This record gives sequence, C-alpha cells and structure tokens, in this order.
Amino acid sequence: MLHKLLATVKKEVLLLLRDKVGLSILFIMPMVLIFVMTLVQDSAFKTMNEKGIPVVFIDNDKDSLGIQIERGLKANDLCYLSDSIDGKPASVETAQKAVQEGKFLVGIVIPKGATEAIRKNVTELVNQTLNGEDSAIHKSAGKTDSVEITILIDPVAKKSFLISMTSNLREFISEVKTKIMFQTFSEQVAEIIPDKQNAPTNSYQKSQIIKYKELYASKSEDKIVPNAVQHNVPAWTIFAMFFIAIPLSSSILKEKNEGSVFRLHTMPTPYLLLVNGKIIVYVIVCLIQFVLMLSVGQIFLPMLGLPALVLGNSIAGIMLLTGATAFAATGYGVMVGTLASTEHQAAIMGSLSILLLSALGGIWVPSYVMPEVMRNISAWSPLNWSLEGFYKLFLRGGHVSDVLGETIKLLLFFLATMTVTSIANRKKRAV
Repeated sequence: MLHKLLATVKKEVLLLLRDKVGLSILFIMPMVLIFVMTLVQDSAFKTMNEKGIPVVFIDNDKDSLGIQIERGLKANDLCYLSDSIDGKPASVETAQKAVQEGKFLVGIVIPKGATEAIRKNVTELVNQTLNGEDSAIHKSAGKTDSVEITILIDPVAKKSFLISMTSNLREFISEVKTKIMFQTFSEQVAEIIPDKQNAPTNSYQKSQIIKYKELYASKSEDKIVPNAVQHNVPAWTIFAMFFIAIPLSSSILKEKNEGSVFRLHTMPTPYLLLVNGKIIVYVIVCLIQFVLMLSVGQIFLPMLGLPALVLGNSIAGIMLLTGATAFAATGYGVMVGTLASTEHQAAIMGSLSILLLSALGGIWVPSYVMPEVMRNISAWSPLNWSLEGFYKLFLRGGHVSDVLGETIKLLLFFLATMTVTSIANRKKRAV
C-alpha cells in the first residue's frame, strides 16, 4: 500500500515539474498579487466610506454624559450601537473579550462618576474665577481628576475606520462636555453674581477635562498596529492556496482524457488512495506558497517602505492553521476535477467559484464592511474561516486554542470534499 502511494506521489511530482510555466505561475502570481494589492489598498482603504461599524457601549456613568453620548451614537449612521453581548448587559471585561474575538470593532466605556467629575471641575473653576484667582486656574486644572473614556479597538479594524469613529466620537463628546460645563457654569454664576459685569472668562476651556485612552483588544503583549500588510499577506496567501484548484483539476481531467485514469481504475486500489498522491504533492505546494508569502511580508514589503508582517505569538498555531487550509484547498481542487467533465469546464468552475468564495470570504473586501446579510453568508466560506484564523494569530495575539474552531471547520470541509469526490467517482465508474 505504501509503495503504491509513493508511486503516485512520484508521478505527480514529475508531472508538476514538467509544467514549468504553470509551476512558476503558482508561486510568482500570488507574490505579485500581494505586492500590488498591498500598495493599492494601503492608500485606497483610507478613502472607503464607513457605515454601520458594530460598537459595544458600556455606560457606567448613568448620568448626563453617558446618556447623551449613547443617544448621539444611536442617531449616528456611522456605527451600530449595542449595550449587550449575547443577550446580557455588557461589562468592561465582556466587552474587551467580545472586541478581541471580533464581535465588535470598537468598544466605548464611560467611567463611573464622569458627569460628577465634570461638574466638580467646573465648580472649582467658577469659584477660582470669581475670587480673581486667574493664575490658579491652570494650576488647579492639572490637579483636578480627569475623566478617562476608554475606547477598545479590534486590531482587525482599518485605521480609516478608527479615525472616522474616534473623530465623530470626540466631536460629539466635546459638544456634550461643553453643554454640561456651560450649564453648570451658568448655574453657579446665577447663584453668586446676579449681573453680567463680572462674568468669568472662558479660560477653563483650555483644561483637558476629558482624556481618551485607545486600547487594541489583543492578547499579544507587543503592540500590533493594523495595516494593509497584516490583511493582504494572509488574505492573498489563502487565495493563492485555493487557486491551485485550477491546475489540480486540470491534472485530473488530463488523466481522464489521456486514458491513464482508466488504467488506474483497473488496479486493485481504492480511488482515494490514488488521489492521495495528488493531495500530498499539492499540500506541499501550498506550504511552499505560504513560506514565500511570509518572506514577502517580512522581507520584501519593508523594502518598499511598508510595515513588516507581524506573525504574532504562536508559530504552532500558524503551522496548524496553514496545514488545515492547505488540505481544504487541495480537497476542493480534487472535488472540482472529479465533478467536471472537461478541462475547459474545470477551469471555469474552479476560477469562478474561487473568486466567489474569496469575495464572500473577505479576501477582496473585509467582511466587516459588508451588509449584515452578506456577513452572515461570508461565515460559510472556507476562505473566511482561514482568514479569521490568521487575524486571530497575526492581529489579536491568539494561540493554538484560539484557532481550533477554524482548523476543525477547514478539516471538516476537506473531509466533505473527499466524500463528494468518492461518491461522484463511484457514479461515473458505474456509468
């Protein structure tokens, strides 16, 4: 049995090496894609129109500031606001975990006592102004406790989304802050000074009462900054791995047309064992592709002034997910070659289906910018499973345990394609 398997592997290697043009395309084409798409998207993504960004909101203030911020964000088309996670009220811990897992792109936490801190700050400023202590205003402003609004950020989110989100948030919070400050200021002045001749100046506006802290929800201790490289290298590597379905299916159809497949059927060997030779060879091709793509992201792209690819914390997780993706891609190619009747049919079926799966899977456009219906459909694409796994490893600091779900899905997809291949081949042989 092992001798037969080795013989089929040797046959596939020889066939692959003879087609030098096709072999070079398998390796050069995805490298060129990464160069071009990364350079293009590095600037193009900055001009995308962002709407409906999923945001989780935690209001620990329960006062004017938190209420008005929530009201304003709900009325803003930029974000889709939610204050619960899986049917339960959101907390800081659950929000950070949800953002880390990619359920939300942004989390906003309003601290407890935020409104009261602003009122206290304004009261002190009013008293100092009324007492003529202009020089003391700036000194006390630094001593007064500030309000820190925490913004949790999914590292997957593009910088353009974050700029749009945070700028809108800052602008709105600034309006709310000003309203609260002037309201409190007016109340204090009305109680002390009945006339407007000695009204205090607006120098208190220079103090930074509200501060912002942005945190990337990642398990990695290192700061991983999201960029076009972190998205495009894994995305187009996955695309290239699945693209081998075209030469693989062509190889299967060529054997059928030349009649060699009929001679193989006469051998007392299961069809899947004969196919195993193709699977082993093309899985190795996928792994070589992956290594080349990583070299592009870590060595060649920085030469063009782009950031280097950050691999995250788990090499074991990368190897596991890459292997599962390679098997899924190879299994898909074998299934296409078995179902198709001609090489032309296999080429069309393979190329169009891969383009469709890649578009749905977030390779061309990140899935989080898609409408909700398309996001739900995207979750069924094997390319999306693999891409989400690499996001967890490269951007969110994930480990092996974090990508087990995606790995299992990809391996089940491989088993499903092999089952379909076996059934289809049995029916064709019966005919």
